[in-house]
Amino acid sequence: MFGNRDDERRGTRTVAAKADPSEHDRVEDERPPGPGDRRSLITGLVLDSGSVSAQELAERFGVSVMTIHRDLDELQRQGVLRKARGVATAQPSGTFESNVEYRRRVNADAKRAIAARAAGLVEPGMSVLVDDSTTAAHLIPHLAELAPLTVATNYLHALTELSRLRDVQVVALGGTYDVQHDSFLGTTCVEAIRSMRFDVAFVSTSAVTAGHAFHQEDRIVAVKREMVAAAERCHLLIDHSKLTRSALHRLLPLEGFTSVIVDSATPREHLARLREHDVPVEVAGDGG
Repeated sequence: MFGNRDDERRGTRTVAAKADPSEHDRVEDERPPGPGDRRSLITGLVLDSGSVSAQELAERFGVSVMTIHRDLDELQRQGVLRKARGVATAQPSGTFESNVEYRRRVNADAKRAIAARAAGLVEPGMSVLVDDSTTAAHLIPHLAELAPLTVATNYLHALTELSRLRDVQVVALGGTYDVQHDSFLGTTCVEAIRSMRFDVAFVSTSAVTAGHAFHQEDRIVAVKREMVAAAERCHLLIDHSKLTRSALHRLLPLEGFTSVIVDSATPREHLARLREHDVPVEVAGDGG
């Protein structure tokens, strides 16, 4: 449609051109996306770049800034992104946890390294509890080599991947499905965790500061606390980006975990602060 308006302003469109079926097909293909398709494209752009201004999006899609703001309001309602001063962002804040699709893309190499280190803490025959974090999910490829195992999680993506592994008994922790986290939450999930006891649990969180783990959402905190309490040993998996963030709700002091595993990109000063607390700190990738 944008090309058609340009052509019409130049006076170059003719009756013959309008009658050309191939030209008609191109015109149809070039029509701007409707609201649903536009919001899907906006989501992809924001997840890829981390943040995009409303003005940039309006220019890109050839619509008004007000229309873009309506799109962003709806995407924010869905938990896909948040609006902040005319900018759409997928990045976390103290009260907003990023959409799971964005979290899967961020610091993926660091998360894989942390998960590989954590896999060394699993032995055949164990019962393993995995939370809905994208860091702990990287454990799954390693578990096939450690079977037989029993593995429980509330993370739908992890359940799908675990179902493909031989000699792994999969336990689904039910509850109310939350699309933003792709996981099951709420009272039902908490009660399911309380009804079991695990050899080891692996959890992550959004922020670590002042010797405590924090998360933006109290309903997530409730589930993670139960996971820690339900396991003989619980390991906190955090990449270096979590050490420069803040979040609203306190989860647990670091001493409440068996160990903390970080990646090798963690600055020395942050490692030193972690080691001030009564918990072993392991660095994935350097044998530290």
